[in-house]
Amino acid sequence: MPRQIKALFFDVFGTLVDWRTSVARETEILLKPLGHELDWLAFADAWRGEYQTGMEEVRSGRIPFSKLDVIHRCNLDRIRPRFGLDRLDETTLVKLNLAWHRLDAWPDVAGGLTAMKERFWLAPVSNGNVSLMVNLARRNGFPWDAILGAEIAGDYKPKPRVYLASCDAFNLLPADCMMVAAHSNDLKAAAECGLQTAHVARPNEKGPGKGETAPSMRVDYAASDLQDLARQLNG
Repeated sequence: MPRQIKALFFDVFGTLVDWRTSVARETEILLKPLGHELDWLAFADAWRGEYQTGMEEVRSGRIPFSKLDVIHRCNLDRIRPRFGLDRLDETTLVKLNLAWHRLDAWPDVAGGLTAMKERFWLAPVSNGNVSLMVNLARRNGFPWDAILGAEIAGDYKPKPRVYLASCDAFNLLPADCMMVAAHSNDLKAAAECGLQTAHVARPNEKGPGKGETAPSMRVDYAASDLQDLARQLNG
């Protein structure tokens, strides 16, 4: 039998927030008045497409740990010539990079988190830096007890240290904690560290029908959304 769960850890990008349409919207709001016309969703996809490449520089030890805001900016500079944005001024680039601080949650998230908060400690275990997580929480009403993850561990998921440092921050054993994510690779890494796991389906994360509808591995819980997971956990 699984141990009693005391803390729930949440992936954020894709699991809790709709990064794709949010980044596309924020980019259009900023750049269209400046005369730019591009495929906004394709731009969001391209920016996100550099995500793992940027973090691997840190995970591999090729560069020191850098906050995700810094990595997002490097990734932005890498892709913007493809979209005719190589002449953007620095003020605009700073504002554009903060699009990731203005992502909207999926509709089920705030209610689902609130329903789980009475019984469990809640924290993001995200690759996002603390200021980014704070801004997303304030924008969307996420009721966190703490903000954990990459900046606390000094490394990026799926490195074991990120999961284990989060457990240690709450003075809990890994088996007392559950990782909640819409990505099976995240859950696989957490399970290998001894955490319990819950998969939340986000079938449209990367575009219509381009997200995970079910886990590709054995998990302790599989849910259609966060409110479904709350119902399962609250029994």
